[in-house]
Amino acid sequence: MPASTSPANPAKLHLVLMLVLTFSTGVLDAVGYLGLDRVFTANMTGNVVILGMALLGADNLPILGPIGALAGFMTGALVAGRALRPTKSGWNHRTTVLLAGVSTVMAIVAILLLSGANPRSSETATVAITATLAVAMGVQAATARQLNVKDVPTVVVTSTITGLAADSHLGARTHPFWGRRLAAVGLIMAGAAVGAGCVHLHLGLGVLLTALLTLGVALFGRTTVPKHGHELAAPAPTRVPPS
Repeated sequence: MPASTSPANPAKLHLVLMLVLTFSTGVLDAVGYLGLDRVFTANMTGNVVILGMALLGADNLPILGPIGALAGFMTGALVAGRALRPTKSGWNHRTTVLLAGVSTVMAIVAILLLSGANPRSSETATVAITATLAVAMGVQAATARQLNVKDVPTVVVTSTITGLAADSHLGARTHPFWGRRLAAVGLIMAGAAVGAGCVHLHLGLGVLLTALLTLGVALFGRTTVPKHGHELAAPAPTRVPPS
């Protein structure tokens, strides 16, 4: 599809692409938890809980890893937020560039791992790789947030599960978006299973798979940018004249 041609239903394509990123998040979090000393690269709620327990010495849990992941994730989200600040909600060329950058970072890490680099050789190496992947996931999460696909934040499904139960027939009986909610929960779980399988084969495989999926999302998402939509500027705030 030419870059200047937009699909008939970009909102539906965005939903599918965010679900793909949700799957890839499950893959990378499994790699981080199983292969990088029980640290999540995307699920910051998990890292906050791990860090809280680790500070009291529970079960020899890591401290530097969760701190590095939290700092990296926030740095990535800050960078993406800054880059997307002058744009409207929705897909634009900056969105494509940011996700392509995420894919590039992951690909570099995957190549290093596949070429023989051992992240477990030292705590410093483990924290460095974890933090690097967390930066990439922070960029992804902030970029996905800008796209505003309801109930598919790509990096966490707690709110999705809450809505699924609260809006069900036994709850409020509103049933909105139940299909995408089930898909998001199922895909992040499936991604974690695939990531665990990748760790058994080689730690770098899960990172490489995530890089390829993210690159595919960036390329397909690029097709939804309207012609001449290089920069979609956010509307200027309305100025109220002084009384």
